[in-house]
Amino acid sequence: MQRRLIAAGTATAIGLCMAPTVMAQDDVEAEARQKTIIVTATKRASTLQEVPFSINAQTAEDIERTGATNLEDLSRSVAGLIIQNLGPGQSQVAIRGVSAGQIVRDQPGVKEQVGVYVDETVISLSLFTPDLDLYDLNRVETLRGPQGTLFGSGSVGGTIRYITNQPVLDEFEGKVEASINTIEGGDIGGHLKGAVNIPLAEGVAALRIVGYTTEYGGWLDAATPTGISDDVNSGNRTGIRAALVFKPTPNLTITPRVIYQDVQADGFNRTESFNFLTGTIDLGGADQFLLLEEEFTDETLIGDLTAEWDLGAVSLTSVSSYTDRDILVSRDASALTHSVSLDLGFDPTSFDLPSNLRDSTAYESFSQEVRLSSNTDGPLQWLVGAFYSDTDRSYNQRLPTPGYDAFHQARSDFLNGDADPTNDLPGPAVVANGFPADSPFNSDLDYTLEQTAIFGEASYDLTDRLTVTAGGRYYDFDETRTISSGGVFANGDSGVVDTTSSDGITPRVLVAYEINDTVTLNAQASQGFRLGGVNDPLNVPLCSAQDAAIFGGFQNYDDETLWNYEAGVKAQNGKVTFNAAVFYTDITDLQTTLDAGSCSSRIVFNVEKAHTAGFEAEMGVSPVDGLDLNFAASLLEAEFGSTVRDGTGAIIGGIEDGNRLPSVPKLQLSASGTYRWDAAWAGLGTEAFVSGSVQHIGNRFTQPSDQIPGQGLPTATGLANGLLTGAEDPSTLVDLNLGSYQTVNISAGLEMENWDIVLFANNLTDENANLSFDRERGGRARLGFRTNQPRTYGVTVRKQF
Repeated sequence: MQRRLIAAGTATAIGLCMAPTVMAQDDVEAEARQKTIIVTATKRASTLQEVPFSINAQTAEDIERTGATNLEDLSRSVAGLIIQNLGPGQSQVAIRGVSAGQIVRDQPGVKEQVGVYVDETVISLSLFTPDLDLYDLNRVETLRGPQGTLFGSGSVGGTIRYITNQPVLDEFEGKVEASINTIEGGDIGGHLKGAVNIPLAEGVAALRIVGYTTEYGGWLDAATPTGISDDVNSGNRTGIRAALVFKPTPNLTITPRVIYQDVQADGFNRTESFNFLTGTIDLGGADQFLLLEEEFTDETLIGDLTAEWDLGAVSLTSVSSYTDRDILVSRDASALTHSVSLDLGFDPTSFDLPSNLRDSTAYESFSQEVRLSSNTDGPLQWLVGAFYSDTDRSYNQRLPTPGYDAFHQARSDFLNGDADPTNDLPGPAVVANGFPADSPFNSDLDYTLEQTAIFGEASYDLTDRLTVTAGGRYYDFDETRTISSGGVFANGDSGVVDTTSSDGITPRVLVAYEINDTVTLNAQASQGFRLGGVNDPLNVPLCSAQDAAIFGGFQNYDDETLWNYEAGVKAQNGKVTFNAAVFYTDITDLQTTLDAGSCSSRIVFNVEKAHTAGFEAEMGVSPVDGLDLNFAASLLEAEFGSTVRDGTGAIIGGIEDGNRLPSVPKLQLSASGTYRWDAAWAGLGTEAFVSGSVQHIGNRFTQPSDQIPGQGLPTATGLANGLLTGAEDPSTLVDLNLGSYQTVNISAGLEMENWDIVLFANNLTDENANLSFDRERGGRARLGFRTNQPRTYGVTVRKQF
């Protein structure tokens, strides 16, 4: 197999499957529209078709064509990639069905199953992976299957990489983009973005700066005690990326970079079917009920420095990264608080008190990677490296509920004054444990995680057409967690310390065989892992006796490991590109998340066996000049292979052999097309185009228990008092099967020499999709769904200079 060396950073590309990279000589116009896709999925530059495993690359043109504004939008066009929407700035990523259930904000110890990177810097954080703006990206790579050898823990299902455009020496260029849109039944939104590349010294230095600000229109209305608040889920995202390339010698390149982004949301994309404070009364057309305003904020700062030194036969790369994030999820928890107050027998007039659950995360991480790679044309190519990271994460919860302690004290005085000591309720001063007054729940969780790794991979051309690749990674993790808690809902933990450690080796082997110049077969066996951890203590004061017995025994959970086996084909000939793969993933000790019912807690425990198996394919074809068509599909089986039972023999939370893994569909389809034609007006060199895309996402479940009738919901709740309508049965209010849905986006525009103007309509059919199920306190406090944005019309103008 002839090996081609390609300098990293020279990539300019269209999207995967846009059309072949090897064209007939007479197809001049089509060739002009298409460029070779360069990727760095193996930490060395190669063409997309040369990578010996399943990978997708969505580029700037793909992003613009499909109307994608974030990773969730983009995922609908990538076979096997699923993003579970859990609210603004909160999402759960799965690849090839490797999913363990919904992770929520109060599970900071749970590790991600998909690693996410910006170029060489890891940014993934379970639930809170930054929702970076897609402007001025070169591409987004999706590496399917475990990538533990080169990318480590957190890449057990695969890896996603945002690849940015790098500064260009000796070339001044820039672009700006402005857009405005209106949401049907909602508010107006829009954005302003720009990028500029500035040479600073001829052949030596250049600076690239990208800036953006986006206003998101809201579309959900909230009922409050004083009336209806419109469009409560509006928000904005503002950020900047600045990278400097410094090339003091022809063989040395140093690139420092800073990324800053601030995301704010005024509410959540939640539609409610039941609320403890309202039952199911008509909210006057509103979508949710609030006693106080909600918000989400995420301030992210990333600084990294990449140095590449060409030493002749080898290349040395160093990547130093620092990340600092501050995240706040502020929710109206009045329904949650007062569903507990009801259980504790508080005076019902306390239910009028607004209660604000404030979850704050302070995250700080430093990482260093150094690697050496071969830099020759020989049959042997190799790469070795070492990695170190040190992470501190502080997660704090407060539940300020002004006036709550007075009701608490009154109930305590009543119970403590009777003759039965088993009914005693400690007063607020007794259970505070040093936390603020009028806050019935408080917790501080501090995590430190240190990891080191040594990795390597080598490939050898056994013949001109057969290449074998083998690699492995040795890892060592140490994590310490300290927890303190206080308040009438909490356990009163004081500085409780738990530790987790793990080490091991994750190998992989790949084989690639070129049948001819246009068709390559590949096969892979690879292992991935996810670090285990310690569950947070149950909120025992809130638990029913049954829930305390069922969930109280799950303290630690072990590492999750899997073996992935796949075989694929990559073909390109003339105007057609076709990539496909079949795979089987054998999962051991799957870390499954369940809602611990009345305890208002989430727990993680291991399921001994699970698997995923499926087929994925992507194809691009240009049947006639000017027309590009793209198709993607994945068919998936993702199931538990073991059953988990409690002490009575009852199955826990739908964890039963043969039941589906949560959050992933069996079927995912997408199709898109663009037609371009010459529309030169007044000598402007104008090209016109129309574009459209349609995506189908099959049905899913948010948690394993949702697929079992009678599980995943309480039997009944509610109370006739004030805003309450009487006892309701939540199990009759919602269908926990998240139905399949389709989205259609269309656009049309003109591309002039330096100007573009585009008219677009996203979600053209106004599909109202249930993206994930939202339950508060196991459904005793609230039932609802997170939903997508309605039909949106807009116009975008771009200027290049």
